Amino acid sequence: MYEHSFQCPYCWEEISMLLDTSVRLQNYVEDCEVCCNPISITVGFQDHELISFQAENLEQ
Repeated sequence: MYEHSFQCPYCWEEISMLLDTSVRLQNYVEDCEVCCNPISITVGFQDHELISFQAENLEQ
């Protein structure tokens, strides 16, 4: 597991989450733990190292 911190695209609070390094490409929706709005999360790993991370507002 890999811990990654980022800012919520809605409330701008810093959020920390654990990411599974065994799955190379991941795309899912997770609610912000502060404001409860849905965030689209896209993650990429190569050789268990984080190579890309995006947290996007679903209402864009």
